[in-house]
Amino acid sequence: MPMRKRRTRGARLPYGTLVAAATAALLATLVTPAGAQPEPSATAVPSGAAAAAAESAASVRESRPVHSYADAVRESVWVDTGLDGDGDGRGDRVAVDIVRPREPAAAGRKIPVIMDASPYYACCGRGNEGQKKTYDADGNPVQFPLFYDNYFVPRGYAFVAVDLAGTNRSDGCDDVGGRSDVRSAKAVVDWLNGRAHGYTTRTGTGRAAATGWSTGNVGMIGKSWDGTIANGVAATGVEGLKTIVPIGAISSWYDYFHSQGAPLYNANPSWLSDYVNSPDARARCGAVQDRITEATPYSGDWTPAWSERDHVRDASKVKASVFVVHGQQDLNVRANQFGQWWDALGARGVERKIWLSQTGHVDPFDFRRADWVRTLHRWFDHYLLGYDNGIDREPVADIERAPDRWTTDRHWPPRVTGTTTLRPAPGAAPGVGTLGRSPAAPGSTETFTDDPSLGETDWAARIDGTTPEKAGFVTRPLSRELRISGSSKVTVTATPTTATAHLSAVLVDLGPDTIRDYAAAGEGITTLTDRTCWGASAPGDSACFKETRARTADVGFTVVSRGWADLGTWADPRQERPLTPGRAYTMTIRLAATDHVVPAGHRLALIVGGTDRDLLDPPSTTPTLTLDLARTWAKLPLVGGADAFARATTGPAPSVLAPPTAAPWLSGSVPPAGVTGPRLPGTGAAR
Repeated sequence: MPMRKRRTRGARLPYGTLVAAATAALLATLVTPAGAQPEPSATAVPSGAAAAAAESAASVRESRPVHSYADAVRESVWVDTGLDGDGDGRGDRVAVDIVRPREPAAAGRKIPVIMDASPYYACCGRGNEGQKKTYDADGNPVQFPLFYDNYFVPRGYAFVAVDLAGTNRSDGCDDVGGRSDVRSAKAVVDWLNGRAHGYTTRTGTGRAAATGWSTGNVGMIGKSWDGTIANGVAATGVEGLKTIVPIGAISSWYDYFHSQGAPLYNANPSWLSDYVNSPDARARCGAVQDRITEATPYSGDWTPAWSERDHVRDASKVKASVFVVHGQQDLNVRANQFGQWWDALGARGVERKIWLSQTGHVDPFDFRRADWVRTLHRWFDHYLLGYDNGIDREPVADIERAPDRWTTDRHWPPRVTGTTTLRPAPGAAPGVGTLGRSPAAPGSTETFTDDPSLGETDWAARIDGTTPEKAGFVTRPLSRELRISGSSKVTVTATPTTATAHLSAVLVDLGPDTIRDYAAAGEGITTLTDRTCWGASAPGDSACFKETRARTADVGFTVVSRGWADLGTWADPRQERPLTPGRAYTMTIRLAATDHVVPAGHRLALIVGGTDRDLLDPPSTTPTLTLDLARTWAKLPLVGGADAFARATTGPAPSVLAPPTAAPWLSGSVPPAGVTGPRLPGTGAAR
């Protein structure tokens, strides 16, 4: 049933007050960041009666910066999680740093909360500039990372920054997405709604209550691990959580470390716990890390620990609206994470919105800043303040088609999208096949040998040549564009020569293009020295951040989507089994969600290979695999379905320029930090 919208009506005001309100609203508009703004002063204007009048007059449309940021209340509270993760015999308390405008409480009005729960506030920093929390000599919070506090506190919100258990000033141990992580943040939502105990110190008995100033309406936001916590808390169904904004976030921790049984990077989360835990937590949390290691085997077998960290299975409990943001070329928190979450939420009628960029693991503040701040402002105004600003009736999807060029869709994927089966067939040379609607003749095969020194970009660069490490299948040049929108699946029937084998399936757009250079440092952005300001500043906490611009690359092909699997999970996706050499096995590989337009004149390719270098760990053997092409196919979500594919593969195709030789992390490009080894979700050039 559609959620009823709360409409807020402003009071009727005398003419003189309306003039003051109009003046105040104008001043507020001048500091609203439609573009670059000068460094704001420490005290926001207007204040007093004019501020109240301006806020009332503008309440139906948007919140305004009418409160003083410099005079805001800055305080710390420790909230009891109800757990004893470190086994010291005392309940764990998590540190909650709060900044909120002073004026509403003085006037007897309560305000909503924007919350970012993170393990990174002390160890690693947040945002493109790696900001950390800072405190004065008495331990009072001074700097809150990112712009949320600077921008939203003057507009009548509280900003709450939570240290997950075991990190920074919190008790307990971080357990990498498990019960402790989620309870750390959920307990704070409960406290804001009067259902949990908060204390004025880490160990004392003095109580702190939020019910005097908090409406109980909470919106959680965060990138990577932080956004993952937002997903996890939403999946508990906690009352009071009205919306979440997960940015480049994990929906299932298993799929962060494995892909259908195949290990990705360093496939055990215990080292992450050690990395983010505070120094004193490291000294007391060794047993917790040992339990994590034991419960999450490198083999890729599914265990109860993975179920505990799987938020997709609990999507039916989500009551909050969800605004998903993800980079389609994110090779840290890969795009399958948002795809499976989006589909599960949609199946359960959750209100949703989505932005998909061409970047890697990058915050929208750093690839579409002005539009992001404006959209996020309206989103929180609607779901936390109840303003009927229409954002819930606007197109649901924004998609970056080329660097800084965006399109919108009212529904995502578009309702005319249809699953279309494409089939590989042999071509004129071994390993150089065709891709179309007609099945291959029975007995048709292609053979390749796993080579862990090569990966998807090597395969794509050699698509038109016979090479031993992959099998490629290519459409004819398209006569019109073809759009892929959603998640694809590739079913393969493969016969291995050894007892272990990994498979990779990759979709590639073959043709010249200019893309965001997701494989370079910055993962699609370049950080500049100029700063723009987004809210009010105070001593020790500036609202001004370095600007960025798109970092681009001219390429001859673009990897559209990827998927990996251990062939040993063909019968049971939760358990690997030894393979019998010479026996044929059939399994379906899930590819990451995407939205990509293959232009006219380009070709679409399906590549099947073994180990995808730097993305997938190799198996214990070096198998040769023979594909049975008559029992191998791809199911792609094409806008327009099979008819669109038929139209795009008939008629004359336009000519295209000769493709450049450059490709992501080929020809001298720098691979992303996480692609050369283990990587923290949320770390790198763009945290």
